[in-house]
Amino acid sequence: MKKAIFMDRDGTISHEVGYINHVNRFSVMDFAGKAIQIINASEYLAIVVTNQAGVAHGYFTIDMVDTVHDKMKRQLAEDGATVDGIYFCPHHPRGLIEEYKGDCHCRKPNTGLLEKAQKDFDIDLTQSYMIGDKISDIELAKRVGAKGIMVMTGYGLGEYTYQQKQWKVQPDYIAENLFEAVKWIISS
Repeated sequence: MKKAIFMDRDGTISHEVGYINHVNRFSVMDFAGKAIQIINASEYLAIVVTNQAGVAHGYFTIDMVDTVHDKMKRQLAEDGATVDGIYFCPHHPRGLIEEYKGDCHCRKPNTGLLEKAQKDFDIDLTQSYMIGDKISDIELAKRVGAKGIMVMTGYGLGEYTYQQKQWKVQPDYIAENLFEAVKWIISS
């Protein structure tokens, strides 16, 4: 079985700017390409898992999500980095678009996105990692037996500073950013 490093998109790989309703609002962080390049050179798969509730809210379409992911792949390729897979959830319980409204199994911290990747790539989730800027990313990791790493980019610093006492789970490691998280994983 394979191992994976799952990564949240907004706030972890790319700058957190709220709902990305136009491709020009999206850009990867400077260190993201180098971090994913390190993953590519390792025994781990590099897989993006992201909630995109803006689809359910009617802020943008699935086509925009695909366009943003194409831009992300191009920007990462400039640093010689590639992702092995991208999985996203367009649903939200209070969505306005009926097709995407409601609870689902794929919205993080639910486990559907990781389970789909597990099936597609034959991944041992207990030997894998989830990196993200929200405690829900860490909850997701814990639910599948993976290790969870919180980064201080995006919402991470704010969640750590103001919400840590309410966390029901704890990260296995806290890193400054994606690059530092990946270095920690590879050196462990």
